[in-house]
Amino acid sequence: MLHTSAESAAERVYAEVKERILTNEIAGGELISEGEIASKCSVSRTPVREAFLRLETEGWMRLYPKRGALVVPIGDREKRDVVDARRLLEGHAVRSVTSRPAAVAELAERLRDNLAAHRRADATDVAEFSRLDAAFHQLIAAAGDNPLLADFYTTLGERHRRMTIASVHRDAGVAARILADHLDLLGAIEAADADRFEYLLAGHLAGVHDLPGEPA
Repeated sequence: MLHTSAESAAERVYAEVKERILTNEIAGGELISEGEIASKCSVSRTPVREAFLRLETEGWMRLYPKRGALVVPIGDREKRDVVDARRLLEGHAVRSVTSRPAAVAELAERLRDNLAAHRRADATDVAEFSRLDAAFHQLIAAAGDNPLLADFYTTLGERHRRMTIASVHRDAGVAARILADHLDLLGAIEAADADRFEYLLAGHLAGVHDLPGEPA
């Protein structure tokens, strides 16, 4: 029972700290301590240490003995790698969908529902905004009728969310741009125009995530 309780505490701390990293509550470059997190989560340092080790293994933080844990910032290389993967996977999915009229109609309906929910969402709730943004793109990837690629795309979801939240915090105008761009992307899908979709997606991702050397 004690072992199970310790595991549960470590899992809870892991989930809470990771969510704070993803939502920028703990910003990239910030140094945090085991004691600080133990106090916030009302646990001992042992589950915090276990959670920190797991987060380091996943690449979210670097541990420095007797100093604390540094939250790894979102680097330009990470942004480029995530964006490149998303362009490839979403572009492939749309090319698959455009050859199936029924699939185009079904995807378009789901994306319209997502856009409607996005417009209704509280503009100040950045975490919910980023969740809906990720859901929009995941709907596209899943429509490609390739479960392996769709599953891989899902693994990008956490980095996608973190990047979007960072972008919205950086520039208040990004949220409006995301909604406008999503409407344009939906239009390209409804027109079954994969080339236009890929062109719009490239501009959307470069502009939202402020990629160095890329046109916005």
